[in-house]
Amino acid sequence: MPGENLSRDEARERAALLSVDGYDVFLDLRSAVGDGDGEPRTFRSVTTLRFRCNEPGASSFADLIAPRVTSVSLNGRDLDPGEVFDGSRIALEDLAAENELVVDAQCAYSRTGEGLHRFVDPEDGEVYLYTQYEPADARRVFANFEQPDLKAPYRFEVRAPEGWTVWGNGAGELVDGVWRFAETKPISTYITCVVAGPYHYVTDSYSRTFEDGTKLEIPLGAMCRKALAPYFDADDIFLVTKQGLDFFHEHFDYPYPFGKYDQAFVPEYNLGAMENPGLVTFREEYVFRGKVTQASYEARANVILHEMAHMWFGDLVTMEWWDDLWLKESFADFMGTFANVGATRFKDAWITFANRRKAWAYRADQLPSTHPITADIRDLQDAKLNFDGITYAKGASVLKQLVAYVGQDAFLEGARRYFKRHAYGNTRLGDLLSVLGETSGRDMSAWARSWLQTAGVNALTPQVLLDTTGGRIAELAVVQEAPESHPELRPHRIVVGLYRRTPEGTLQRYARAETDVHEPRTVVAELAGQQAPELVLVNDDDLTYCKTRFDTTSLETLRTDLGGLTDPLARALCWSALWNMTRDGLLPAREFIALVLRFAGRESDIGVLQMLHAWANSALTHYAAPAWRRTGGELLAEGALRELRSAAPGSEHQLAWARFFAAVASSEPDLKLLTDLLDGTTQIEGLEVDQELRWVFLEPLAAHGAADESVLAAELARDDTASGKRHQVRCLAARPSAAVKAQAWAQVVESDALSNALVEATIAGFAQPSQRELTAPYAQLYFAAIERVWRERSIQIGMDVVRGLFPALQDRPETLQATDAWLTAHEDAAPALRRLVLEARDDLARALRAQECDATADR
Repeated sequence: MPGENLSRDEARERAALLSVDGYDVFLDLRSAVGDGDGEPRTFRSVTTLRFRCNEPGASSFADLIAPRVTSVSLNGRDLDPGEVFDGSRIALEDLAAENELVVDAQCAYSRTGEGLHRFVDPEDGEVYLYTQYEPADARRVFANFEQPDLKAPYRFEVRAPEGWTVWGNGAGELVDGVWRFAETKPISTYITCVVAGPYHYVTDSYSRTFEDGTKLEIPLGAMCRKALAPYFDADDIFLVTKQGLDFFHEHFDYPYPFGKYDQAFVPEYNLGAMENPGLVTFREEYVFRGKVTQASYEARANVILHEMAHMWFGDLVTMEWWDDLWLKESFADFMGTFANVGATRFKDAWITFANRRKAWAYRADQLPSTHPITADIRDLQDAKLNFDGITYAKGASVLKQLVAYVGQDAFLEGARRYFKRHAYGNTRLGDLLSVLGETSGRDMSAWARSWLQTAGVNALTPQVLLDTTGGRIAELAVVQEAPESHPELRPHRIVVGLYRRTPEGTLQRYARAETDVHEPRTVVAELAGQQAPELVLVNDDDLTYCKTRFDTTSLETLRTDLGGLTDPLARALCWSALWNMTRDGLLPAREFIALVLRFAGRESDIGVLQMLHAWANSALTHYAAPAWRRTGGELLAEGALRELRSAAPGSEHQLAWARFFAAVASSEPDLKLLTDLLDGTTQIEGLEVDQELRWVFLEPLAAHGAADESVLAAELARDDTASGKRHQVRCLAARPSAAVKAQAWAQVVESDALSNALVEATIAGFAQPSQRELTAPYAQLYFAAIERVWRERSIQIGMDVVRGLFPALQDRPETLQATDAWLTAHEDAAPALRRLVLEARDDLARALRAQECDATADR
């Protein structure tokens, strides 16, 4: 890994020296099929790279990660590969004003989802290929200058096994056994793409006539593995795609610039999706094999629209370096929800954003690795780790605040000018602020300094003073606080909502005030004289990014009447605030769990309900006092079963409660019920136990010793698919046996034989909350192994291992001390590795503080 890094300084130096005219790339992928010769599989990659140098005679380098380079030619001069290629870079000496580099190499197929990933479907033996490059893995497939600001047009040619179809960024055709693709517009290396194999492919088309009479035609395609074709709902995917194209054309006033629009759902994908222009790739889990809730369809639509927004924010206009990653990810995250609400059937997507996406941001922004939205990215390892909750969800939250600050019209007009001014170019923060300043008439520098260039999250708390009768508000103020580590107080545009109980027993808003908060204490004068509230919500409508707190009266109201809040967004915001209080050790975990048990059954929004299930399980696992965990688990299982039995038959709420019941089931009667549901001896009216739900039920049975290897083998025979194999591997690793844990550890830590998807499944099964004693010996082994793992494995697998196997379930002060000892002894370890360990340490320390808070509930 270390030799593959690229620093920002190196990239800037190269960009100042070179400019690229174009690439011709030839790939021979016929080696993807067949038995091979026992050696690691490779494919031939021939790159012709034309570029200019503004200082003739200077030196630079090209990027390539490959097992072997056959030949290198620079300006017709043959170079010795052994002398110029070091495994990750090709040295380029004595450059001319105009240059042509030709590199013939044998590149390696990937099993980690980085570069050109090769997947063999266990169901039918078919081979599927796809590329994934962000931030810098195109160099695993062809020689290039791997940085976002050296854009160029690309022409790809691919020779594939007979009978295959190959897709690229541009339209392709098969000529004399070679797939030839139209030259792309100038784009960055990391968004070039190739997908190849016997994919199931469905087509459609999109057309739009603009006001000037011009007509745009976009061929649409969607694909998945043949084995998933029976489940592939391409019609719904195309529906959302067309709705999104209409929405973005209407708001961006810049026609989609990349010709066709294919969407590939591919196996063993590390990300949610990737915005390759003309050929977007998605994880195939968005092809639903079983019944899912509408929250899953909403999430898929959000991802489709997120990637589509990238066609403008990221592909057409690209950040110069990864410091400004937010210029694409924050905008796409915001636009995904903005378009979901504005163009599709998912009109409540902002509720999901407030409840789920912002929870990701709040966690990331309180870690020791928190960073400004505009980050300091020193190298590619930094860049890889900054695809995080700050760059995505906090950035999107801040853009939502920006829309409230400058107005939606000014914001969108700024985007339109930004696209036209910088099309096919690269930008920095100042370029965006310039157009927003023009369209809004506001000085954006102070806003950017507070929101984009500082880290940390503020907390907003209401202070209510009543008049002498206690019936009216004498003064209502909002107190803004910031942590000592990041003391910035920011300008917040907020809505303060006042709520009271109605005679019908609901909680309704009866007054609101929209105001600006920027001081430590801001009086909301408009609310003086209003009837005394029973609940004050200081970020009603979710305009800003902050942690919301409650005054004493409001918190008491929520304890008794949270379910009476009729507005689903207000309810979601209250749940989010209560969860943040639990994580911060201000609300005992058992009290949060009690609120879930009391009110979650009345939650109408299925996405919020599923988030509450996840939070309640996390509260029990990490934040509840150890002495109360057993009681808490029994209460959750009892409550989940009660809600499962009372939910409307066949409803998505019934499905959500069934999944949650399985997640918390541990007693003998509960495990027997799961077994009976699996074998059909017991049924719950309306609950269809399809194949995906069967695996959900099997994992707790395996973890508690109620389903052995033979049971799991029989289930795999029933579901002998790639998905089934992942489920089986997870369940196998979950079994309560020392030998099982040793085998799982060895497969992940001591071997690289497993693919990325099976590494992820094994890690997920290894760490079971009910098996803390069984996995305790691995805490010491973890600290002994991680530096070697980071050095020897790819960055994706390194991240999976370091994050996934951290001994978080050994939640004792001794584990915290062991973590500190490792950090002290490894100050010279890779900064990205130290960051991952520091983040895990912070989560552990937070858990211990929350457990201390929960333990006080006993006193």
